[in-house]
Amino acid sequence: MSRVVRAGVWSVRWEVRTVAVCVALAGVALAAGVFVVGTGDLPISASEVVRVLAGQGDQVTEFVVTTLRLPRVVVGLLAGAALGLSGAIFQSMSRNPLGSPDLIGFTTGSATGALLQILVVGGGTAAIAASSVLGAVVTALAVYLLAYRGGVHGSRLVLVGVAAAATLEAFNAYLVTRAELRDAYEAAFWLTGSLNGRGWDQALPLTLAMAVLVPAALASGRWLSMGELGDDAAQALGVPVQRTRAALVVVGVGLAAVATAAAGPVPFVALAAPQLARRLTRRSGPPLVPAALMGAALLVVGDLVSLRLPVAVPVGVVTGVLGGVYLVWLLMSEGGKGRA
Repeated sequence: MSRVVRAGVWSVRWEVRTVAVCVALAGVALAAGVFVVGTGDLPISASEVVRVLAGQGDQVTEFVVTTLRLPRVVVGLLAGAALGLSGAIFQSMSRNPLGSPDLIGFTTGSATGALLQILVVGGGTAAIAASSVLGAVVTALAVYLLAYRGGVHGSRLVLVGVAAAATLEAFNAYLVTRAELRDAYEAAFWLTGSLNGRGWDQALPLTLAMAVLVPAALASGRWLSMGELGDDAAQALGVPVQRTRAALVVVGVGLAAVATAAAGPVPFVALAAPQLARRLTRRSGPPLVPAALMGAALLVVGDLVSLRLPVAVPVGVVTGVLGGVYLVWLLMSEGGKGRA
């Protein structure tokens, strides 16, 4: 009886910790968003930003906040959440900390679709976004079919995805080198991942897509938890492993695709957010909600850092630097566990 009570106490403790981490991450993301809105040629204090968002303030400030700067923050929050959630799905499904959509080719395929639109076909923002989503879908389908051998296993999916990413990276570099200078500059800027110039025409479609994909991702939490036990154990518990895995690939790719279409291929957020969330919450199972909030916080804080640097740089440069350091640390820590 005491064991049951103790287990209940520990369960409550871990749930309280998870809720506290989620609240803290949401607070960090929103606070960073307020400072991003206040940063620019016309500086606005955080208190004034809050007043404008509450429906107060003069017309000029309201125009700057709600029309010019707020969409940038909305895109950053939603794209970061989408990347964190997508990373949590693929890392849990593959049972591999490196199984994130930016390393297994899906965001690279999304970038390929956008580059073909920019450099070959031509078109506006909507066409580039649509081609970006299409590129991710086609890449995911190709990776899934190549990894299918009587079913898709996590390790095989990661290996095939890494090979696809390397191939697509080379193809993307070829496209840029063959382009006209002006088009190559636009493509290179898009490839870094940036929130500059984002407006409601990017924020609203992303919001609608997230309204569909996020509930689908959260509903998969139970299946992901069972899948982490292994395919045989999951099947014994009544989980249709291959059908569930195919559905999870669709949701995860959708999240990564819409984020990349809105903000470009921002690196390492999908890789780092789930791992950091798992370490903070210290709970077993896929950290879906904490990973989404961590992704939103990482992307918006990275955007704030990029705006406050002496030389303006895209947010993808900031997350790339931080993510590279994190990846080295992750590989070293995993290597140390392997030697132990």
